[in-house]
Amino acid sequence: MATIERYEDLEVWKDAMELCKEIYSMTSLKNFSVDFALRDQIRKSAISVPSNIAEGFERDSNKQFLYFLVISKGSCGELRTQLRIAKDQEYIDEKLYNEINEKCLTISKQLKGFINYLKKK
Repeated sequence: MATIERYEDLEVWKDAMELCKEIYSMTSLKNFSVDFALRDQIRKSAISVPSNIAEGFERDSNKQFLYFLVISKGSCGELRTQLRIAKDQEYIDEKLYNEINEKCLTISKQLKGFINYLKKK
């Protein structure tokens, strides 16, 4: 495996940043934007995913990186729950829910693979 020198080069970080953009766009929709508590919380969860990847990477220790990847994966699960709440409140439709939920699942799988890799090192 090639040595990654910057967290910005990690595919999982790039995917998580794209997910953040989509969450911000989704939460700006009229119905969603007025539920301040859910809007703010789902944004915080989305922000947490790439932020913890970056923070862990910058710690310069596989043990610390592993810890922050686990937190990032947890935030991804939190995000999926909030996404479901948004669908149940009819802030988003089934199609948008499925699209974003699938992206969350993909990122969670990427994180799990990375976690497993670091555990073996």
